Amino acid sequence: MIRNLYLTACVSLIALIFLCLAWELRLAPIQPGGSWLVLKCMPLLAPLFGILNGRRYTYQWSSMMILLYFTEGVVRATTEAGTSQWLAIAETLLSLIFFGATVAYSRLTRAPAD
Repeated sequence: MIRNLYLTACVSLIALIFLCLAWELRLAPIQPGGSWLVLKCMPLLAPLFGILNGRRYTYQWSSMMILLYFTEGVVRATTEAGTSQWLAIAETLLSLIFFGATVAYSRLTRAPAD
């Protein structure tokens, strides 16, 4: 179970990084040729190595950080149309998957209470 949560968190985080890059550089950038909004993927790199190494503390704080991406996804899914709307829905789903995996991983790996 813990291994599945670990893999789910890793895959969803990496997929979200690539989604953000592809979205703002090629698939549906705000301006033709890309925009500075591509930098929104930078905060996702901060927890990457901690998540890949299974550090519980990283799972805890990144579960709160990912809510920013959930919020952006919901806002853009309801205010944009076409490709951007579908990319925003994908961002929302990936952030929810990551959130669920990190919260469950954090709960299952905590020290037993005495």
